[in-house]
Amino acid sequence: MKMSALKPRESRIAAIVLLLLALLLAYLLLLHWWFVAPLKQIRSEMADLRDTHSRYAAAIAEKPALQTRINALGAGQAASDAFLPADDPNSAAADLMQRVVDVVGRSTRGGRCVVSQKMPLPPPPTSAGEPYRKAAVSISLSCDIEPLAAVMQALEQGTPYLFIDDLSIYRNPVAAQKSHAAPLEVQFTLSGYVRPARGAPVRPAAAAGAAP
Repeated sequence: MKMSALKPRESRIAAIVLLLLALLLAYLLLLHWWFVAPLKQIRSEMADLRDTHSRYAAAIAEKPALQTRINALGAGQAASDAFLPADDPNSAAADLMQRVVDVVGRSTRGGRCVVSQKMPLPPPPTSAGEPYRKAAVSISLSCDIEPLAAVMQALEQGTPYLFIDDLSIYRNPVAAQKSHAAPLEVQFTLSGYVRPARGAPVRPAAAAGAAP
């Protein structure tokens, strides 16, 4: 069956339709999947990171109140669970690193979370009249958002009292290019206070400094 030729008007309409289809296909292949979609993904991830940062900042803002509670502990509270159970900062640092490993191992629901690095930090010098010694470790994690939130909550709540400082959260740009679901890289300092030695007087720092 011989097909009839298109009229000039129909030819122009067909050409316009084909041009629009070609432009749409070019947009999808050259712009959307390479530029628009990744930008939308990055915008969503940045919003999630801002929300995570704000929640952690609010938790860290509670640190002065917790430190005030620690400084207010008296001799009758020396056996409180608020202190790290070890007798010296070096042993306490080892216990802190193991505590992080245990907490991360229990917080894998909703994603992946691993300890990529853990390192004890030198005990800071104790000022005159300060009755408590501090132990601190440097921790690096590679976590998805949900298990990361669970880890931070477990570390900062309950006893012994632990403090998170120098918190840094970012996404590895090389890993992000390979996968939109790349985990967050997290670095922070975790610290706590060592229980005073048995028989040692436990006094508030101000009172101890005023003593002759």
